[in-house]
Amino acid sequence: MDLPTRFPDEPKFYFTLIDFRGATNHFADPDFDGEPVQIYEPGPDDSPVPPDDVPPSGDDDDPIPPEPSDDETIVDGFPLPPTSPGGFGESRKVYVDGVTASIVAERVEYLDENGKLVTETLRDFTKTTLKKRFASLDDFLKRWKSAERKQAVIDELAAEGLLLDPVAEEIGKDLDPFDLICHVAFGRKPLTRRERADNVKKRDVFAKYGPQARAVLDALLAKYADEGVLNLGDTNVLRIAPFTTLGTPVQLIRAFGDRQGFEQAVREMQTELYEGVA
Repeated sequence: MDLPTRFPDEPKFYFTLIDFRGATNHFADPDFDGEPVQIYEPGPDDSPVPPDDVPPSGDDDDPIPPEPSDDETIVDGFPLPPTSPGGFGESRKVYVDGVTASIVAERVEYLDENGKLVTETLRDFTKTTLKKRFASLDDFLKRWKSAERKQAVIDELAAEGLLLDPVAEEIGKDLDPFDLICHVAFGRKPLTRRERADNVKKRDVFAKYGPQARAVLDALLAKYADEGVLNLGDTNVLRIAPFTTLGTPVQLIRAFGDRQGFEQAVREMQTELYEGVA
């Protein structure tokens, strides 16, 4: 199960706990768990370790686990192999303590507003949380379309404790957060980012621009399809490849008349990206 948390000074917002023996069933057993011995709420500049507690030291005889690469995760001291790319419903192979294992089911356990333990699948948990935030598809579409920065909507969900990355890994990493939310919360058939980008190209919405401006918009679409960039209107993107091969940032912005013209073109492109959902 994925548990939300916060690690100081690190962009880590959840960790995965694999329960092979059903130990988490004891979480709801007051005779086993009881009341907390100490409640410690550190401030922004305080240590996360309670003042009277000393972190336990490791056993000197324990083997040193291997260092994970960028695409690996440590489970019980041994790294997971990279997840195979793309696709819906694709099973994942994992290795725990050197033994091959398969994930047959996942669930999330959390405490509701009354302190009661609630158990759901990852997808159900995400759906429930999203529908608390957006009462209907129309409610979500209005918020999404009104946001100049689409990333702002994702940041709002993260601030409320909902991160989309874990469910994206389960359903498909090549989905836009927009499609992920529409699919999980409201049952809409999702499109991949590349499918959305291709649909914009088919509608030939860049015909009114000159050659250099069209080249910039085509490059922005490609970056969106490959990397899922949501803040396409940030002019800093013009300082990196492949835009550097098209001209300087000043030249590229002038292809749209001025900065306001560039930002307006990007907004129109984003509107076209999310056409067809109602």
